[in-house]
Amino acid sequence: MYKPFFSRRLVSDAFVWAATLTLCSAVSLAQTGAAASHQLSPKAEQGQPIEAYIHAAWDELSRSMDDCKSVADPKLATVPILYLPKDVAEPLEIAALEKSCKVKVDRLPRRIEQLGEVRPSEIAHSGLLYLPNKYVVPGGRFNEMYGWDSYFIILGLIQDGRDELAKGMVENFFYEIEHYGGILNANRTYYFTRSQPPFLSSMIRAVYDAESSAGHKDRAAAWLPRAYGYASRDHALWLSDFHKAGDTGLARYFDLGEGPVEEMADDSTYYPDVIRWLLGHPEVKTDFLVNGPDNPDAAAQVELAKTSCDPHISYVCAHAHVDGHWLSHDFYEGDRAMRESGFDPAFRYGPFSGWTHHNAPSGLNSLLYKYERDLAWMAEQLGKPGEAKHWNQLADRRRAAINKYLWNPQRGMYYDYDFVAGKQSTYDYLTTFYPLWAGAADLQQATAVEANLKVFERAGGAAMSPYETGVQWDLPYGWAPVTWLTVEGLTKSGDTKDAVRISEKFREMVKQNYACDLSIREKYNVITASTEVNVASGYKMNVIGFGWTNAAYLKMGALIKNSGEPVQPVEIPRRDCTMPASQ
Repeated sequence: MYKPFFSRRLVSDAFVWAATLTLCSAVSLAQTGAAASHQLSPKAEQGQPIEAYIHAAWDELSRSMDDCKSVADPKLATVPILYLPKDVAEPLEIAALEKSCKVKVDRLPRRIEQLGEVRPSEIAHSGLLYLPNKYVVPGGRFNEMYGWDSYFIILGLIQDGRDELAKGMVENFFYEIEHYGGILNANRTYYFTRSQPPFLSSMIRAVYDAESSAGHKDRAAAWLPRAYGYASRDHALWLSDFHKAGDTGLARYFDLGEGPVEEMADDSTYYPDVIRWLLGHPEVKTDFLVNGPDNPDAAAQVELAKTSCDPHISYVCAHAHVDGHWLSHDFYEGDRAMRESGFDPAFRYGPFSGWTHHNAPSGLNSLLYKYERDLAWMAEQLGKPGEAKHWNQLADRRRAAINKYLWNPQRGMYYDYDFVAGKQSTYDYLTTFYPLWAGAADLQQATAVEANLKVFERAGGAAMSPYETGVQWDLPYGWAPVTWLTVEGLTKSGDTKDAVRISEKFREMVKQNYACDLSIREKYNVITASTEVNVASGYKMNVIGFGWTNAAYLKMGALIKNSGEPVQPVEIPRRDCTMPASQ
């Protein structure tokens, strides 16, 4: 298994090489996308309290099929196209959208039963996939409904009293399962080959509990059979052969597509940057590079399609080479799997997570453990004891496999498992707290993980890892969704004091930065407690919005209020508001 070769210092050598990259003189797609992203981001008024900003942002981030801004795609410079399922009658609002927004409406080529049955390459022009209900997008360049972002957004909506909007989003996921083969990374045609972390059962339980608490128990009970059916179908996706992590009994992330992902067209330097990094670090042994001409003829293109990617059919592939070096076919498989995981990118599975598909992640399998317990609960509510027993047996087997392959009693943490190499990872990652959140850790395990909180805790909350790699899902960055799962996991295991402290740090960081630039961001530098972002490669922007940060801020506030713990003021670095925020 790949081991981190870099130090835990604050300035990564990855930043050094990134600073030497040649700047393009032409206006790039990334610049175009950044401008469009800014236009799609919520704006705060001077003096507006942060809670009021978040409350208003839900509407500003809402999209629907009668709203022109819903079809815009900052990631691709293309004419807006809206696709309908092959076998669904055209809804009334679509004709109005086509006329008022100058949007082309088209049909998918055939009915889709399973994920991957229609490949993006079969669709001449990328576009938005129809969804029947209003939904909330993360913000900026992410102008569609995402698979795992939506769980946290739904929690925030419910916390803010927007239960119907939250339920409509869950119904949209049912629609995706019915008409697009499964829950997609997001509702764009270029996401047809992968899903995202499986949170559907948790979304269903959040909506069910909200309706029940609001005095609508009968309505919640009447909805549950429908929800249970779709959750069962979604869970089955993760038992598919392509999601199996060898013979471990665990799951992995995997994308059914090939080559570089289309949505990276707005960051045309990403894959060349990966190549430059690999060339600049020959001591890091990988199989990620293959040789090929920079200007391949027809015969060379055929060979590259086998060993790397097909430059004939992929614009991104055609530009993904440096001095006769291309990325390998296996790297692209790992790169795509990384994007299904949502952690795009980190270095936890080798440089730029190029071996993601070789690993059984502790986070994914914790989510599936909870999913199986949730399905057992639903079956019990519906009077199906035999099915409840089945789900509980699946959960028991998964927990046994988690303990066998992912738990490290000597280090007191959960790690990922490289089932190809047959080795457990040594890469400390914040997803070690997922089993606490999922209920998969026993008391002894939870206590040991809690003792390792110091590995990740920083001024602004919790960092994703203790390794500075120059990419956004490692140090110095902290992210709202994983921080929330961490603090809720601590709370569930009885460590309320640590949960409150991390929550207070995170909220104070978000609040101080909001006071400076009147925005809430996708990610934060938890060492400087600021929006300062110096990402060497990957998504270099720090998008304004931002759905899951808004949600985590609200949920952590409620956790602190209900904890019974005395509120202790936290000391974090004070941001100089005269310094501009990262864009």
